[in-house]
Amino acid sequence: MAGLSKRTVEGAEVRATEYMIWDGNIAGFGVRILPSGRRSYLIQYRVGTRSRRLSLGAHGVLTHEQARTLAIEALAAVRAGGDPAGDRKERREAVTVRELAERFDREHIQVRVKESTAKEYRRNLSRFILPALGRLRVAEISRADVAKFHHDLRHIPYQANRNIEIISKMFSLAEMWGLRPDGSNPRRHLRKYPEVKRERFLSPAELKRLGEVLSEMAAERIEHASAIIAVRMLVLTGCRLNEIMKLRWEHVDLQAGVLRLPDSKTGAKIVQLGQAALDVLATTTPQPFNPYVLAGTLPGKPLSDLQPFWRRVRTRAGLNDVRIHDLRHTFASVAVAAGQGLPMIGKLLGHSQVQTTARYAHLAGHPVRAAANEVAGVIAAEMA
Repeated sequence: MAGLSKRTVEGAEVRATEYMIWDGNIAGFGVRILPSGRRSYLIQYRVGTRSRRLSLGAHGVLTHEQARTLAIEALAAVRAGGDPAGDRKERREAVTVRELAERFDREHIQVRVKESTAKEYRRNLSRFILPALGRLRVAEISRADVAKFHHDLRHIPYQANRNIEIISKMFSLAEMWGLRPDGSNPRRHLRKYPEVKRERFLSPAELKRLGEVLSEMAAERIEHASAIIAVRMLVLTGCRLNEIMKLRWEHVDLQAGVLRLPDSKTGAKIVQLGQAALDVLATTTPQPFNPYVLAGTLPGKPLSDLQPFWRRVRTRAGLNDVRIHDLRHTFASVAVAAGQGLPMIGKLLGHSQVQTTARYAHLAGHPVRAAANEVAGVIAAEMA
């Protein structure tokens, strides 16, 4: 049989049923003639005892020469032990990053991650990761893909770093679930962008002004009492926002002077309360049928959002650049100025890692510097 040619393919008659014309020179290469008149190139080969066919494309979309080249390449891969049709089917059915993210949410986020972290994971997935990588197949994602994604977010370095950590966790689980080979995490060897930690502490004068504003608001009786109590408790305990907003009376032990939190960012912990914080709690009246210390406007519910109130407070106090979390930093800075060591401050703040507390180490220089100045002054006076 002669080899296929453009003339042979285009001149083939159209029949009531489809039929094949095979190339006489390249075994397994042929063209399928359909009743519609459509002509499609393909190859046929065997894998073990199974016969497989792989479509190369329609005549007209491919020239005869292009189809012949593709056939030679595919059949060469078969002789080398490959299975082009099986590989194509596998790629077509392969899990995408979007599908991986759905399983990641279902089997990891919902089961192992705290509510606030879960919210942040999902926000990053929907806003950044899935629009950029969602349609790609998990098995085909390369380090270059993740590096480009990270580079494209370089203008928001903190967010860029958080996103590649989420990607790293997802692809570690993809390896465990058999979706990628072991040790193939595309996040590996990518360096994070430097992050400038924002540190804002209230000065004694600013703390005084904050106290005055809170007292004025309490006297005016316009703002919700729970909101005023929340700010006082945050600055007097150094607790995280959610630890105070979701504080229940059953967690408060006034006699022992502690909060026994069953859960926090670092797990269950005990918060030691100073007398000023105890005094605030002592003036707080539990609401009937409401288990929360900071009772909201809805029956049985806590105060839901402190941000609008805090914006009014800081505007009135002239502290427009101060975030709620800076109250926690202020608690730490006052502790350092009072001479407390970093291990003690770590316990007060409930840090699980020494490195987290170490960010306040530079503040410890102030009292040390004052002591050095005093000692040097005495020595200088004696030498004079």
